[in-house]
Amino acid sequence: MNISMIRYILFQIMRIEGALLLLPCLVAAYYHEGVGLYYLGVAAFLLIAGFIGCAFKPKNIMIYLKEGCVSTALSWIIMSIFGCLPFYISGEIPSFTDALFETVSGFTTTGASILNDIEGLSKTALMWRSFTHWVGGMGVLVFLLAVIPLSGGSNINLMRAESPGPSVGKLVPKLRYTARILYLIYLAMTIIETILVMCGGIGLYEALTIAFGTAGTGGFAILNTSFVTYTPYVQWVTAVFMLLFAVNFNAYYFLLMRQFRKAALMEEVRWFLIIVFASTGVIFLNILKMYKTAFEALTHSFFQVTSIISTTGFGSADFDQWPTPSKFILVLLMFIGACAGSTGGGIKVSRIVVLVKTIKKEIYSYIHPKIVRKVSMDGHPMEHDVIRSINVYMATYIAIFAVSMFIVSFNGYDLETTFTAVTATFNNIGPGLSLVGPTCNYSFLSLLSKYTLIFDMLAGRLELFPMLMLFQPMLLKELFKGKKG
Repeated sequence: MNISMIRYILFQIMRIEGALLLLPCLVAAYYHEGVGLYYLGVAAFLLIAGFIGCAFKPKNIMIYLKEGCVSTALSWIIMSIFGCLPFYISGEIPSFTDALFETVSGFTTTGASILNDIEGLSKTALMWRSFTHWVGGMGVLVFLLAVIPLSGGSNINLMRAESPGPSVGKLVPKLRYTARILYLIYLAMTIIETILVMCGGIGLYEALTIAFGTAGTGGFAILNTSFVTYTPYVQWVTAVFMLLFAVNFNAYYFLLMRQFRKAALMEEVRWFLIIVFASTGVIFLNILKMYKTAFEALTHSFFQVTSIISTTGFGSADFDQWPTPSKFILVLLMFIGACAGSTGGGIKVSRIVVLVKTIKKEIYSYIHPKIVRKVSMDGHPMEHDVIRSINVYMATYIAIFAVSMFIVSFNGYDLETTFTAVTATFNNIGPGLSLVGPTCNYSFLSLLSKYTLIFDMLAGRLELFPMLMLFQPMLLKELFKGKKG
């Protein structure tokens, strides 16, 4: 294993996080909040440590999939630990576990909170809390590839380990340019949303926090009521952008390059939109009698559908009070999740589509055993390795989910709370039902449950296997002994 390259990447991540922490420092300076000194102190430490560590560039720069997975998992853990320190040392979140939970929830774009009074935090803390969504949405290693020249064609293994979905490819021949294209699209969409939200009478600070939460499909709001008190205009703008950020970013690249045929052939995007509009229609009819006007019912149904399937987790209404059919649909959408190659979490629509097609293929083979049929996606037959990897992913997903459920169940809370707490964190959504519903939080859980859900959030964001690799004895032995392979 290339230990020196892993170490180099981790120092690069520390340097990047140190630079990113300067944003809340600027907010603190603008609003004259002394708490900014804690952020400045952590930023200074990370920048100094990062620059010193990066001065020793490794001779061997090759990154295989093993190094990519380990680097990714360790990067997100280190990023979360240092990212939570300003919350903890400032005393705004006095428990280290709670500060870590909140920060991991931010970076993984989950949006599950342990805070009872969100508005009690400083503007500096609220900005950093929301900004972690934006940083984690596209991925910090994708950002690293975009801004820092890491030579070597094997760098795609870093991108594969961090990017959501069953497969990752290059939009253009050079991976660095692919990363830049993705981030430019991401940044442009964030700016557009910020401007549109401000047109609804929202100030720049609040508009930025909304845009950061939406872009990263995270869901941290700066109000205790989340989106309940915002105007329908702001809710609709946010809902539309939650939908847009949940779409595979390759579609936007194809549209920008006027490759309309390629964009139209993206089967996953078509199914994603069908699921969104069908779910909105059913929920709208189911909750229509609960609201004064049809427009209000439509607003809440569309907002919550896009919020849940994009795994953002903003709340415009207490959907825990909705009829059972509506709640069932929302829980189902938690598992389906967004498109591959988006900033959203969940199993991903592409995997669901492939699984359904695989089931249909198997049923057809029973009827016509001599006929050979292949599973296709976007008009192209899928390789057996991709289908196998999806099946392995699903088996692993179910196993982790079951173990997490078992551990959290020792809290002694009702099944709905336990089930949706794991569902909402593992799929990076945030709010669940019952005691972890949209008007509640996760502060009452035990330490063991919180650390279990912290692992679930990281595993869900990183597609399971990078986190699981850290528990392999042989790999740990190589890491701690500094063995090169």
